Amino acid sequence: MIIEKRGRFAWLTLADGRQLAVGALRPNIIQVRDGGDLPHSYATVPVAAEDFALTIDETAAGMRLATAAVVVTVDEAGHVDAFYPDGTAMVQDFRGTRTPLVRDTDPQIASAENLDASAVAMQDHSLTDVPGVAPLEIVKTLRPDEHLYGLGDHAGFLDKRGYAWENWNTDEGRPHQEDLARLYKSIPFVIGLTQGRAYGLFVDNTYPTRFDLGKESADYYYIDAAGGKLNYYLFAGPAMTDVAEAYTTLTGTTPLPQKWTLGYQQSRFSYASEKVVRDLAAKMRALNIPCDAIHLDIDYMDGFRVFTADPKRFPQMKGMIADLKQAGIKVVTIIDPGVKVDKQYAIYEDGLVKHVFATNPDGTPYVNTVWPGKAVYPDFGNPAVRTWWGQNQQFLTDLGVAGVWNDMNEPAGFDGPIPDDTVFSDNGQPSTALAMHNVFGQNMAHATYDGLQKLTGKRPFVISRAVYAGAQRYTTVWTGDNRSTWAHLRLALPQLCSLGLSGIPFAGTDIGGFTSDTTAELVTRWLEAALFSPLLRNHSTARSRLQEPWAFGEPTLTIYRKFVELRYHLLDLLYDLFALQPSLPIMRPLVLHYQDDARVQTLNDEYLVGDSLLVAPVVEQGATQRLVYLPAGDWIDFWTGKTIAGAQSIVVDAPLDHLPLFVKAGSLLPWRPLTQSVDVATETTLTFRCYGQAGAYTHYQDDGEDFAYQDGAYNLYEVRFDGDQASVALTRQGYPHPYQTITVETAGQDHVFYYVPEARAYRE
Repeated sequence: MIIEKRGRFAWLTLADGRQLAVGALRPNIIQVRDGGDLPHSYATVPVAAEDFALTIDETAAGMRLATAAVVVTVDEAGHVDAFYPDGTAMVQDFRGTRTPLVRDTDPQIASAENLDASAVAMQDHSLTDVPGVAPLEIVKTLRPDEHLYGLGDHAGFLDKRGYAWENWNTDEGRPHQEDLARLYKSIPFVIGLTQGRAYGLFVDNTYPTRFDLGKESADYYYIDAAGGKLNYYLFAGPAMTDVAEAYTTLTGTTPLPQKWTLGYQQSRFSYASEKVVRDLAAKMRALNIPCDAIHLDIDYMDGFRVFTADPKRFPQMKGMIADLKQAGIKVVTIIDPGVKVDKQYAIYEDGLVKHVFATNPDGTPYVNTVWPGKAVYPDFGNPAVRTWWGQNQQFLTDLGVAGVWNDMNEPAGFDGPIPDDTVFSDNGQPSTALAMHNVFGQNMAHATYDGLQKLTGKRPFVISRAVYAGAQRYTTVWTGDNRSTWAHLRLALPQLCSLGLSGIPFAGTDIGGFTSDTTAELVTRWLEAALFSPLLRNHSTARSRLQEPWAFGEPTLTIYRKFVELRYHLLDLLYDLFALQPSLPIMRPLVLHYQDDARVQTLNDEYLVGDSLLVAPVVEQGATQRLVYLPAGDWIDFWTGKTIAGAQSIVVDAPLDHLPLFVKAGSLLPWRPLTQSVDVATETTLTFRCYGQAGAYTHYQDDGEDFAYQDGAYNLYEVRFDGDQASVALTRQGYPHPYQTITVETAGQDHVFYYVPEARAYRE
């Protein structure tokens, strides 16, 4: 082995002549990469340089790289192993031989049982058969007690071990169950947990990848890719929170959202006329159901042409949006990537002139069929095309649209998948659909985000169905076309928690289910279960039964209102988490904070909001009780105030109008006055509720809208309690409108603090 030291990297020439580089970006972030040039990364951001201790040594076996957090060794054959400083193995290359699964796929049996034997065999395939593309493979040792988390919102449970998953963004029309290998998003990142210690592994590869996490063998897991260069990162724990923070150091964090985006949002495919939308908004207000946004699906467009409005259905769309805004309700509009082939359509004609569309190998525009009919696809891998797309958002912003919802951007095509050799750009250089497919939706979201920011100066609100790793920098997401079934409700919680573990905290699920017909019980339980998902949206498809809050009459309406109101009371908790803990999820699986507790390592039906509020929704039809596991420590029933010791399971009564909630002792929760929408300018008072005997809470405040906070225009408050004593300190003031009064509710009394301008402080 030949070792050359370059900065914080060791560049290696292995015994077989292969070039490999291993280095440290931070003490707990290790990069393992091909020794040649790497393609542009759509996932990562520059990691700020910092000084840390690092040694690179030649050993008898090969190379040793060490930081304070991890030791990495590479032998002559190129095996890469990582250890904790005490010598405990973190993650190691597998030295054995892969042993494919043995299946009975006899053609005669398959025919008799009406099975496709070739399809069964493909369940175990490796991505090594793409003509003209060299495959990659990484095989790591799998330990008996190891759990594996992450991979975005694949339709599976929290622990992904024992299954095989593919990263190839797919508009999957079949019911989303755990046997589906592909879904809308590709986030090739896993967190391993073994022997009480966590690590992360991220493969930055936009080609199709397959993560077999112990399905083929309990001795190893393997990752293979249909192309690209070797380039992966290891993140050392030992805490899962350490791994999450390291991963978002590399891939970026979610920008602080506009505050109203955390309010309730109502949608359907479709609210198909101006009158329908106006009536919907009026009914929301008449029934006192808090609501901040109404979403318009594709029927608002003129013949499904993007960046148009139907002049017959929405003749006064700008005026309608202005009127709704006066009522505190904003409008979010859907946009698909497919541009209709129509010589009378300005967007299409302008795109042809500027060569913005993906092409066939012969240079002609590639055409597929989507909602507008025959359509072409913008080449979002070209920065100039992203600028063009961003500029076209002006049609929407001029109307007053407050957010843009990107759909069908896997990209989907009714005529079948886009051929692998279709020409797309990779950061402006010619590439193929095979390489760029998985980042198509990400680049569309990036273009939308940049366009909205330049046009409005506000924090863009972008929603995207398809993304790649690092998408949190541009967009929120939802879990796509789920169904109105209890099975999909049960999967929603691990899906949302897995997205959070994969660096994407701003996520939601279609409340009530998108396709099929929901029921009064199901839509109620779904709202309860998803109540603290940052994106809180009820959405359903055409021809399904209506599922707006009043669709089932009473008592559903009253229960629905009760929980939407609870969301608004606790909305500042979510906003604080976005502002103050941007590297961690909002919805957190219990294992994130209690990784040593075997009871939570595969727990799918509870979650934490931050680290203080435990949510245990009912996800079984007809259930009026449920078993709730409380981890170590004292927990306080949110509704009754009763203190319960943790590290045990308890039976909780949960009739339809009850959501089991528990607060960790020593916590405070911010409690907003009830409003029908979020209006930061009217926020002059806030309450903090105390749980337990003593605790502290840091609260964040800004204008909830623009980027002035990046220049210091925000306030921080430190609220403390100890028994019946309480204090409020304004520890930082950069936003000129502090609360006039702050109330702290302790067990014994309410403490009201008044702001004293000349002292820039609070007095009880």
